[in-house]
Amino acid sequence: MKPLLFVLGGLLTIVGAVWTFQGLGYLKGSPMTGVDTWAMIGPVVAGLGVALLIVAARPRA
Repeated sequence: MKPLLFVLGGLLTIVGAVWTFQGLGYLKGSPMTGVDTWAMIGPVVAGLGVALLIVAARPRA
């Protein structure tokens, strides 16, 4: 189960970062570029990914 959480957490973090940079206009070439909605959704998704990574890294009791 832990490897799945690591992979999912990593993917969510990367996707969230890409969405954030597209929404802020730093990554060009997408209909999402410069759209404020993605600049707000991206950090939320990235935060969920980081939270999953933290949960996966915790030792079992």
